[in-house]
Amino acid sequence: MSILGDIVSRIFRHSASPASAAPAGTPSPQSKPASPQVAPPATPGSPVDVAAIMDKLAAQSKEKLDWRKSIVDLMKLLKLDSSIAARKRLAEELHYTGNLKDSASMNVWLHKQVMIKLAENGGKVPNELRR
Repeated sequence: MSILGDIVSRIFRHSASPASAAPAGTPSPQSKPASPQVAPPATPGSPVDVAAIMDKLAAQSKEKLDWRKSIVDLMKLLKLDSSIAARKRLAEELHYTGNLKDSASMNVWLHKQVMIKLAENGGKVPNELRR
């Protein structure tokens, strides 16, 4: 599964809806062939509240992680590899055209794109996180 698929899958798995436990690697009906595969939303028409899930995970964490601003912290909360190598792979999945050596700019771009992709795949994401 793609890194984006792992992110979406782990967030949606934490949804309160029992139908959200989609099998890993299940493509989204909205995904295009060239896009990374992601898990479908909990149920059609019922968005998964990304902020509520991530805030709950942050509250349970022993570390102070700011998932709303940091792609690294978001990945850590989801217990995913947040190394620079993993983030570069995610950037390639999402067709980042910037300099992969400029990790600060890449990280800002990644965070925004992940929020957009979560929203496109059935996540309820606050508007300020998609700008």
